[in-house]
Amino acid sequence: MKRKAFSGTAFGPAPVCLQFITHFTEKYSYTDSAMMALEGGCRWIQLRMKDAGESEIERTALRLIPECRRRGAIFIIDDHVELAIKTGADGVHLGKNDMSVADARRLAGPDFIIGGTANTFEDIQRIAREGADYIGCGPFRFTTTKKNLAPVLGADGYENIVSQMRKTGISLPLVAIGGITIGDIPDLMQTGVSGIALSGSILRSDHPVEEMKNVIRILNNKTTGECL
Repeated sequence: MKRKAFSGTAFGPAPVCLQFITHFTEKYSYTDSAMMALEGGCRWIQLRMKDAGESEIERTALRLIPECRRRGAIFIIDDHVELAIKTGADGVHLGKNDMSVADARRLAGPDFIIGGTANTFEDIQRIAREGADYIGCGPFRFTTTKKNLAPVLGADGYENIVSQMRKTGISLPLVAIGGITIGDIPDLMQTGVSGIALSGSILRSDHPVEEMKNVIRILNNKTTGECL
């Protein structure tokens, strides 16, 4: 799936409403978590396997990419630009300590989705200048699924950042991330963010697939068009 094909989906009239970031627990593997998100209707999967080696990430990606293709879902790999290109993923998400967005763009070309991680408006300005397609901004609150957590933003932090983006003409989709639960969605969407990214809140649910379906229903009630 090419970036330019998003005109009627994730980057068109409907915002980038929902991303699922893989995680493992005592009950679920990385693959399990992605498959449950897909079954629940999520159409954007980010494969994040921070403590795994590249060979394990590659094996997992190659299992999940056909499942995403079958459902018309976007598949992104966290951190590993070359591996994302090699496996045929739709794109890559880059943290602050990863390869720069500009360098990744030179490697991957214009049709590859590249997202960047931000905690401040200054981060967003830099990522936008470098040519990212979207921004994952957080954390909303403390979360145990991510190490070396940046300062927590809360709803007020997102309102301030969105306001600064509008004033400076930065129109990239802004996805809130970090400790978000289903109960946070209505207030978060009021801040002006384009969407949310979830992980632990889905997997901690007694029924993850149903929880994902509930999230999508809420998002579709809070956006101007169909989220997915």
